[in-house]
Amino acid sequence: MNTTLIVNPKGGSGKTTVAINLASYFAATRAATTIMDYDPQGSSLNWLALRAPQAPPIRGANATRQKGTRLRSMAMYVPPETEQLIIDAPAACCGVALQEMLERAKCIVIPLVPSAIDIHATGRFIKEVLLTAKMRSRNVPVAIVANKVRRSMPAYRPLEHFLESLELELTARLIDSDVYVKAAETGLGLFEMDLALSVAERKQFMPLAEWVEGNSGSALGARRAEHQLVRSLDEPGRVVELTALRQQRLVK
Repeated sequence: MNTTLIVNPKGGSGKTTVAINLASYFAATRAATTIMDYDPQGSSLNWLALRAPQAPPIRGANATRQKGTRLRSMAMYVPPETEQLIIDAPAACCGVALQEMLERAKCIVIPLVPSAIDIHATGRFIKEVLLTAKMRSRNVPVAIVANKVRRSMPAYRPLEHFLESLELELTARLIDSDVYVKAAETGLGLFEMDLALSVAERKQFMPLAEWVEGNSGSALGARRAEHQLVRSLDEPGRVVELTALRQQRLVK
């Protein structure tokens, strides 16, 4: 099982957007996928509840503190057949919960809005948590995703300087788009929407999906490499075959 942690203590960075679209991508490639939601708001689990019955299956796990007599261990159960586990972390995560998430993670994705305030908050988190000797010794790969990028300013030099100072690279750049909003409202992901509506967003998201896929271990990576077709919902109730996703034929 590959476990990808989507984390940033700064609220509004688009963690859930990245989490649900990664999950829908892997589900479309027929990988057994589960989303684990640590956020009390439950945005990822609410999105799952909106999915159509015929959509590629994604399991949900609730990792928040449970009320009443329900056991947290039961709520956050992950099926053993899961190949891709996506963890959606809450804002301001810290303490035991953060350590619990970090210990499970085999790769970490940090969505970041390219602004001075967000860069400062995220930089502190990376330095104090992710660049510690303990985390470095585990060799957990880290991907930075520029999220909600304005079309009028596709490049943001302070962000580039920030990443250079930490010896990190920008894995993907996601333009601020209403397509993500529409997907979230309908229980879909980019790779399940009508191709004509999501072609640009898919192309921008693919580097991140491929990065996570590349860090999934040899067994999963080999199985995905052999898989030449992915299934995607073109519209509710109709499944279409999309060929050679990684070669970007779907975005041409």
